[in-house]
Amino acid sequence: IAPPPLAPAGLRSYYFIWVNNPMSGPYGGFPGGPAQMAGPPQKKLDPDSIPGTTQVIEDDQAKRGGQVYVTNIRGQVPPLVTTDFTVQDQGNASPRFMRCTTYSFPSTADLAKQCKVPLAAIIKPFANVPKNETPLYIVNHGEAGPIRCNRCKAYMCPYMQFMEGGRRYQCGFCSCINEVPVQYFQHLDHMGRRMDLYERPELSLGSYEFIATLDYCKNNKPPNPPAYIFMIDVSYNNIKSGLVKLICEELKTLLDRLPKEEGAETSAIKVGFVTYNKILHFYNVKSALAQPQMMVVSDVAEMFVPLLDGFLVNFQESRAVINNLLDQIPDMFAETNESETVFAPVIQAGLEALKAAECSGKLFIFQSSIPTAEAPGKLKNRDDKKLVGTEKEKTLFQPQRGVYEQLTKDCVAQGCCVDLFLFPNQYVDIATMGDVPSHTGGSIYKYSNFQVEMNGQQFLSDLRRDVEKSIGFDAIMRVRTGTGFRATDFFGAIYMNNTTDVEMAAVDCDKAVTVEFKHDDTLSEETGAVMQCALLYTTIGGQRRLRIHNLSLNCSSQLSELYKSCETDALINFFAKSAYRAMLNQPLKTVREILVNQTAHMLACYRKNCASPSAASQLILPDAMKVFPVYMNSLLKTPTLVGSTELSTDDRAFHRLLVNAMGVEETQVLLYPRLIPLHTMDVSSEAIPAPVRCSEERLSESGIFLLENGLSMFLWLGQACPPDLIQNLFNVITNVFQPTSLPVLDNAHSRKIHSIISSISQQRATSMKLLIVKQKDRSEMLFRQHLVEDKGLHGGASYMDFLCYVHREIRQLLT
Repeated sequence: IAPPPLAPAGLRSYYFIWVNNPMSGPYGGFPGGPAQMAGPPQKKLDPDSIPGTTQVIEDDQAKRGGQVYVTNIRGQVPPLVTTDFTVQDQGNASPRFMRCTTYSFPSTADLAKQCKVPLAAIIKPFANVPKNETPLYIVNHGEAGPIRCNRCKAYMCPYMQFMEGGRRYQCGFCSCINEVPVQYFQHLDHMGRRMDLYERPELSLGSYEFIATLDYCKNNKPPNPPAYIFMIDVSYNNIKSGLVKLICEELKTLLDRLPKEEGAETSAIKVGFVTYNKILHFYNVKSALAQPQMMVVSDVAEMFVPLLDGFLVNFQESRAVINNLLDQIPDMFAETNESETVFAPVIQAGLEALKAAECSGKLFIFQSSIPTAEAPGKLKNRDDKKLVGTEKEKTLFQPQRGVYEQLTKDCVAQGCCVDLFLFPNQYVDIATMGDVPSHTGGSIYKYSNFQVEMNGQQFLSDLRRDVEKSIGFDAIMRVRTGTGFRATDFFGAIYMNNTTDVEMAAVDCDKAVTVEFKHDDTLSEETGAVMQCALLYTTIGGQRRLRIHNLSLNCSSQLSELYKSCETDALINFFAKSAYRAMLNQPLKTVREILVNQTAHMLACYRKNCASPSAASQLILPDAMKVFPVYMNSLLKTPTLVGSTELSTDDRAFHRLLVNAMGVEETQVLLYPRLIPLHTMDVSSEAIPAPVRCSEERLSESGIFLLENGLSMFLWLGQACPPDLIQNLFNVITNVFQPTSLPVLDNAHSRKIHSIISSISQQRATSMKLLIVKQKDRSEMLFRQHLVEDKGLHGGASYMDFLCYVHREIRQLLT
């Protein structure tokens, strides 16, 4: 690494010199295909000399970990998502709710175009807040409702300037001068601030909630509390695997833990039950009944709900009847031979039930196979590996139109969210089956070749979290901005009927919406760039509320400011989502090329405009983006983008839909998994051992490593792992064994590893099944594809090769 020449004040660059000409000749089939190296053999670069993600994460934790992050400064860059910190809201939304690709916007459209750094915010409006941080305050302005700017309709917030002794205020978004309503009047102090500034959350905090008035409710009447409907596929596969019995047993206790309003004794959520194969069975579980009653609808083309009273009930009141039903369901269908199922009519039935009850809610659908029975929404197997790598590959990921499109629209209008639990043994067309869930704020879970003893716990953990998590229904979100820029594009598990309103049948603590901004004028460096995310929704108790998140950024005519306040993890979230959308309309090869081009452009612009002059053979990266290439290369190697016939189409489509709803912390660990050495850990310490770089070079034959990326978890055992360690973990003496699970044993090593696994699991949105792989076993391939610094198993370059390639592209752009 060369000692950097003097860099402009405050701007740190990352310099290194390539030992010789980084690759002459074509770079294999990159992007995508395996790289063939041409030209003279390279002198090997020391992998430690290129920027490492683990080091960046460690440095940030050392510098900012354990501290209080106060949000009172405009445009300040928060700690990384991987850093452990506490937020104190003093006028800007917590980074748990909003993160940006850069915290200093370029002041003109030309500058934005020149640097090609996307301007975006990733918003997680319902993010979980740790116990040691203050929950959101609820502001009630009574009959009058929230105070808003007359012109742009922005809600009262810390960016409003009061004037004329407090009688008027100037909107911080559109500069309109508004009268202060009489009931809201307050005198100003000698600084021009209201005397009640610190008593009012909406004047002093970045995030808070307003109680909404009837004007914000459908048909001007208060909403009913939402309902949860459990819809169980009782076809042959689900009965035979034991899944139906497992679900029914679990629901008996799980329904006691339905989410409830802060301070409420019991949950206001109503519940209902449907079973189905190619016909639907509805159940009357009214508390007055001695036995549940079944009603069958066999005409699936004209779906209706055969009973109104007794279908949606309060669990506490109907507990006896419901438990009776849950005991009976597995026996009722025990002898079934029916293997065909329907799907669209199931969603239709749930939707009709919510319409009849005039409430929003969520459908939990447990489906085993592709719906092939004669009914609306019937699907055929359209999986075709011959399309991979061709112009038509994109059609594999496009949902089949028609019935499902209309269902999505109707579900969103009713506030009906669909959560889909899939248990497939073969292709199920996830691109189509996942379409309604992924546009209604729903989640999709997939357990291939499900077996109760192998996947039961993973499924139950997911189901429990899914039922219990905090959530809002029938939501509509609008992102307002100051003058000079506006929100132009939205990515997430959302539905958009027009260009400004983001509609979500439900929004929970895991769902994030990524919003892109574009200039429509020059931004003022003095006032900065302000944004306000307003989310109108119904609580689980049936109250209509507005959740407000405000954020203020800097603006600058100096590109160095923009690069200094970039956030790599937010950037890669944006690139992943925009690439996964683009692949529906463009060949994958084009999408990959665009990603590489934009990477080179962003870094070339930095080199040209911000870095001090230096030899062309040096690759110079902005400090805040020095590990951006490793994430970008990892994104190019994801199953969705890599395009290999060895990967299942369903897995690729599933991955695509998952990422679309992810927040910054989820995409960060997905694209750079944690690889944790367990053989050298201190068993007496509470801490999780420091992760090492995600590369085969870091593994050791005598070691044990844990790898996790938020979706999968592996325990890798080296060939020469010490026998006493193996005995402590697996209770076997020999190394020649095939472990399928990790027993809980009474020794320090076993306890420590289980505690690490449990604390990682608590941080993640989905449950990860632990796969144990031994070095040189066939199953090791699954583990190896997560070592993202190495060459991709299905194509794609190593991090080192990608860096060389990008460096060459940068040099071409500069000459």
